[in-house]
Amino acid sequence: MRKLSIIGMPMDLGQMRRGVDMGPSAIRYAGVCGELAELFDEIDDLGDISVGRPAVVIDPNTKIRNLKLVIEKNEELAKTVAKAIENGSFPLILGGDHSIAIGTLAGVAKYYPNLGVIWFDAHGDLNTVETSPSGNIHGMPLAVSMGIGHRLLTNIMGYSPKVKLENIVIIGARALDIGEKKLIKEKGIKVYTMHEIDRMGMTKVIEETIAYLKEKTDGVHLSFDMDGLDPTDAPGVGTPVNGGISYRESHLAMEMFAEADIITSAEFVEVNPILDEKNKTASAAVALMGSLFGKKLL
Repeated sequence: MRKLSIIGMPMDLGQMRRGVDMGPSAIRYAGVCGELAELFDEIDDLGDISVGRPAVVIDPNTKIRNLKLVIEKNEELAKTVAKAIENGSFPLILGGDHSIAIGTLAGVAKYYPNLGVIWFDAHGDLNTVETSPSGNIHGMPLAVSMGIGHRLLTNIMGYSPKVKLENIVIIGARALDIGEKKLIKEKGIKVYTMHEIDRMGMTKVIEETIAYLKEKTDGVHLSFDMDGLDPTDAPGVGTPVNGGISYRESHLAMEMFAEADIITSAEFVEVNPILDEKNKTASAAVALMGSLFGKKLL
């Protein structure tokens, strides 16, 4: 029996632009349950984790924004994700800014000790307190999940790291900070920038990604930031970067992941309907979810 649990995480505390907290609602409005209905035997929409409207708090020691509340809410998300997996369900998390990946991975990795991670994103999200230009936690979740960063963030759910650096593949990077570039080179993290995608083609990139992860991991989490797409296809994101992955290339990637049957959990983040055009970005996210879960043209 194929079961899906949808978990909304309407959090915008990891960055500065309001509106991304409405991402889960926009994705639901775009028809996510209807799109996936024929692909699962059972779909359980668990609703949204309550975040509220707290004032921005900047930690005086680290200059990180909303540190305490981001930790609290990611702990709550991690427990919800873990429970879904316990119940034999595929967890699909709707964001929300990308800081929610800290909680998602904390919940998932509890059950997959050799978890692989595909980070589909224009950014590396590998900043730390020392390297972050902004203090925004949505630029830190992958580093945190590797065990690099503020100890209260890295130790969510009481263990660290959540993922081994050799089990990570970043796809679509085209805006990396200096500290992130240094970390990638030092740790040897596997990254396919837009240069590689343009040069090799998406088919080759995904074939290599699947081959790289399939044999050495016990599960693979897909963390899909909608700013991985080009802004012409996904305008409703907080940090758009020109020259991104096309809508069709993204579908091809999702279709290939579905055929390989390697994805065991997923999140789609950074949908901001305030910045969008007629819910175009949320609709794209829903269509990509369909491809990821096996929907075909014929």
